[in-house]
Amino acid sequence: MRICMFTNTYLPHVGGVARSVEILSNDLEKMGHDLLIVAPDFTDTGHQDTNKQVVRLPAIQNFNGSDFSVIVPIPFVLQEAVSEFQPDIIHSHHPFLLGDSALRAARNFQLPIVFTHHTLYEQYTHYVPFDSDMMKRFIIQLTTQYANMCDQVIAPSQSIADLIIHRGIKRPVTEIPTGVDVDFFTNGEGQAFRDAVGIPADAVVIGHVGRLAPEKNLAYLARAVSQYLQTDQNVHFLVVGDGPSRKEMEDIFKADEVLARVVFAGQKAGTQLRDAYNAMNLFVFSSKSETQGMVLAEAMAAGLPVVALDASGSREVVIDGQNGRLLSEDATIDDFSEAITSLIGNNTLLHYAESAKETAQQFSRSICARKVIGLYENAIQHYSTEKDKEPIDIVAWEKFLDRINTEWTLLTEKTRAIVDAVMPVKR
Repeated sequence: MRICMFTNTYLPHVGGVARSVEILSNDLEKMGHDLLIVAPDFTDTGHQDTNKQVVRLPAIQNFNGSDFSVIVPIPFVLQEAVSEFQPDIIHSHHPFLLGDSALRAARNFQLPIVFTHHTLYEQYTHYVPFDSDMMKRFIIQLTTQYANMCDQVIAPSQSIADLIIHRGIKRPVTEIPTGVDVDFFTNGEGQAFRDAVGIPADAVVIGHVGRLAPEKNLAYLARAVSQYLQTDQNVHFLVVGDGPSRKEMEDIFKADEVLARVVFAGQKAGTQLRDAYNAMNLFVFSSKSETQGMVLAEAMAAGLPVVALDASGSREVVIDGQNGRLLSEDATIDDFSEAITSLIGNNTLLHYAESAKETAQQFSRSICARKVIGLYENAIQHYSTEKDKEPIDIVAWEKFLDRINTEWTLLTEKTRAIVDAVMPVKR
C-alpha cells in the first residue's frame, strides 16, 4: 500500500504528534508499505531526512510558542510530489494548515482520506490572541466539520472517540492508540542516567515526561510533588521535557526549598529517553488535555506505577489500585500528594510494577500498526464501492473557514474596542 501523510509537526520536533507520526510511519514501512510524508521544513535545525520520502514545505515554526508550525504552501511543488508518488490513501494528522492540503489532494486524486484526531485543539487556544470560550467553540466546530469531510476518523483513545461523536462527528470513528515500543522501554541504563544528572543511586525518583506547557496542568503537579518532597528527604523529582512552564515550576520548588532535589533534564529522545524512564521509580501525570496517554504506556513499559488524574488519555491506561492510582479529575493537591505517599510510603511500588508492564503490552506498536492498516483497507474498499459517493467539497470547506474567520474578526475587534475603552489614556 502507498500511504501519503500530511502533518504540521514532524521530526526533528519531539512533540506528541510528531512522535506519533514517526512511530506509525516506521512501523508501516517495516510491514512493507510505502510512505510519503508532507511536513514543515526545519532546515534551520540542520535536520536531514534520510530514511523515507518527505516533502518539506516552508513554515513559521512554533507559532506563538506552541508546538504548531504555520505552513507557507507551495501548491505546485506539493501537487507534483503527490502525483509522482501515486498514493492509495491520504492520512491527515491535523484539521487545518496542511490538513487543508490533505483534503485537496484527496479530492484531486480521488482518494479516500483518513483523519487522526490527535489533539483537543480547544485546549490550546491560549496560544492565540484574545483567547475566549467563543474561540474554543470555533475550534471544536472547525475540527468536527473537517472530520465529517473525511472517510474515516481515528481516535487515540475511547474517551476521545466518545467525545468527538457526541460533538457531531458522523463519519466512522475507530479507537487506535499510537503504538509503544514495549521491549525498547523495558531495558534501559537507569543508573547511568542518574549518574549523569547527579541523582544518588539510593534515592527514590518521582518522574514526569512531556512538554512543559500551560495546558499540561503543571503548576498543580509541581505543588503536589513539592508537598511530598518536603516529607521525604530521600526522594528526588526528575522532569524530562522543556517549555514555557518550566520557570513557574522552578519557582514553586524554590519557594518550598526543595529545588535542590529537582532535576530538569530537558528534552530527551531515543536511548536517552528510555534511560530516563528507567531512572525513575514512580511516574506522575496531571494533564487533563491529552487524547492518549502515550507517555503513561511508555512509563509502564519501564515498570513504573503511575499517579494520574481521571481524564481522557489517562483513564484508558491507569487502573486505580492495580498499576497505579487514578484520582478524580478535581482531586486536590493534598489528594495527589497522598496518592504518592500511598505508593512510596507504603513500599508498594514493586507490587504495582508487574501490572504496569502487563498494561503496556496492550499498546505494542505491532498491534496498533496492524489496526491502522485494517482501517486503511476498509476505507479504500468502501471508497471504491460507493459509486454515488459525493466528492469532497473544497468550496464548501473554504466557505466554512471564511465564516469562522469573519466571526473571529468581529470578536477580536469588539475585544479591542472594550480594552481601548477601559484602559487609561497614555499622555
